[in-house]
Amino acid sequence: MPHDTPLIATIVAGLGLAFVFGALANRFRIPPLVGYLVAGVLVGPNTPGFVADAGLANELAEIGVILLMFGVGLHFSLKDLLSVRAIAVPGAIVQIGFATALGAGLAWMLGWSMGAGLVFGLALSVASTVVLLRALQERRMIETERGRIAVGWLIVEDLAMVLALVLLPALAGVLGGQEQADAHASGLLSLPASYGIWGVVGVTLAKVAAFVIVMLVVGRRVIPWILHYVAHTGSRELFRLAVLAIALGVAFGAAKLFGVSLALGAFFAGMIMSESELSHRAAEESLPLRDAFSVLFFVSVGMLFDPFSLLSNGLPILATLAIIIIGKSLAAFVIVIAFGYPLATALVISASLAQIGEFSFILAELGVGLKLLPEQGRDLILAGAILSIVLNPLMFLVIDWMKPWLEARAARKAPAMEAKPIGPATEPGQVVSVAAAAKGGDGPPPRTELTNHAILIGYGRVGNLVGAALKKAALPFLVIEDADKTLAKLKADGIETVSGNAANAEVFAAANPEGARRLILAIPNAFEAGQIVLRARAANPGINVIARAHSDAEVEHLKGLGADTVIMGEREIARGIVEEVLGSEVEQTSGY
Repeated sequence: MPHDTPLIATIVAGLGLAFVFGALANRFRIPPLVGYLVAGVLVGPNTPGFVADAGLANELAEIGVILLMFGVGLHFSLKDLLSVRAIAVPGAIVQIGFATALGAGLAWMLGWSMGAGLVFGLALSVASTVVLLRALQERRMIETERGRIAVGWLIVEDLAMVLALVLLPALAGVLGGQEQADAHASGLLSLPASYGIWGVVGVTLAKVAAFVIVMLVVGRRVIPWILHYVAHTGSRELFRLAVLAIALGVAFGAAKLFGVSLALGAFFAGMIMSESELSHRAAEESLPLRDAFSVLFFVSVGMLFDPFSLLSNGLPILATLAIIIIGKSLAAFVIVIAFGYPLATALVISASLAQIGEFSFILAELGVGLKLLPEQGRDLILAGAILSIVLNPLMFLVIDWMKPWLEARAARKAPAMEAKPIGPATEPGQVVSVAAAAKGGDGPPPRTELTNHAILIGYGRVGNLVGAALKKAALPFLVIEDADKTLAKLKADGIETVSGNAANAEVFAAANPEGARRLILAIPNAFEAGQIVLRARAANPGINVIARAHSDAEVEHLKGLGADTVIMGEREIARGIVEEVLGSEVEQTSGY
């Protein structure tokens, strides 16, 4: 048996150390991704001991980016993307320009050329797909307005970087670098300089447009048909394989045939697949691989980092980091506020974009290869990426701390914007500010006036059926939900809602648990449900709590925390089958 197995060694070392240091980070209440980055540093070439294959690690990480963007596409329709174009397109363009100017200024201070400044600034202007999506997913914001704006902003940034990647080789000679016919020659991203600047731009835009048209015209018919065909075979293994083959195949084909990035290709594949009724199942089947490969992304980033560069390039690294987490954030904050969005939305967008990642590395490598960017520039970009990714969770903690103070200050400056009821769609007892209603503001939710009511947590497949039964029985109830599409449907049906995550104290308090008669937990997450049970018992010891579970262990867990009744899906299915069997036996016996 051969012993030279770099792929296996890279996966084992990467995932093994990522687990160890991720668990340690979690133990000390630090985001696990910090542990993944540390694992990457330890298996990288800049520290003693085992050195993993950096090339293989980068390719494995790219698979993680593809699967992650595919998952986002599954929850992000074309309508959602178009709904945020008014802020995402101008916002991303202005922010890219501002960050590029700051980066070029730092490059000038370091004595670099104009071309080096351009590449350096562009690399600092684009956020990491993986980091941004991880942050939004952890805070359950993907399907909120803020999440859609952030993802739309990211898509515009990615499109701008694709354009930069095809323009730089053509402009290298003009910018003081070295023209290379084979630079970045993989696929069709590289175009001959003889096309001219506008020719390159035109061809690039034509390729992107052609890809979008093919996906909308052909993909919209073919992809859902394939999923339904495979689903009817009854093979879960084939269905999972079909989902992965579509995600990876479309991403690879988009990059090779149309010059679109792998991430954007996967995003569009997921967005087209989201129109199928099987999209929820597709998301579940691809989730384990998405998580595993996104961990390898952070490990691969850590491998590129030389910890000793913190000593040799201390001041330039601090300046680079300031551009990423302060300069970019301020630009995004001002832009979002200027468009009239709430303060909380501006803060979330600012924190989401306060880091750099995969596109920055690609630009840095291309810049060095074209002799535009000095190797010191690549080191600064890598250091800035590592430090900004580590600090990004802290940015969210900072905005959570700052938000009440800033909102209180804004309220003092604008007393005319005090809360008042808005239109017939506002439920009894719910009072929202004019600005919040116009832009989907997300201050503390208004408290309901319902009493002796039921609180229904979650309105998915289970919650929908429960809610319909409660409505038919004319029993008073409200729904706590955080998905914008579901909230809009509930409002249209005249059902009172509280927007947000019920595990949040302010959100749960808005449902008036003290005056409620019953709490119904229709969400599948037993850990989150347990937190809500504890909060409900503290607010109202006499409330009747009904929850759902998927295993005996979850049943015991929820009952131990105070749930009165816990219903396990498999058990109820078995009971229904038994009743049907015994009932038919009785009918047959009585017929003799």
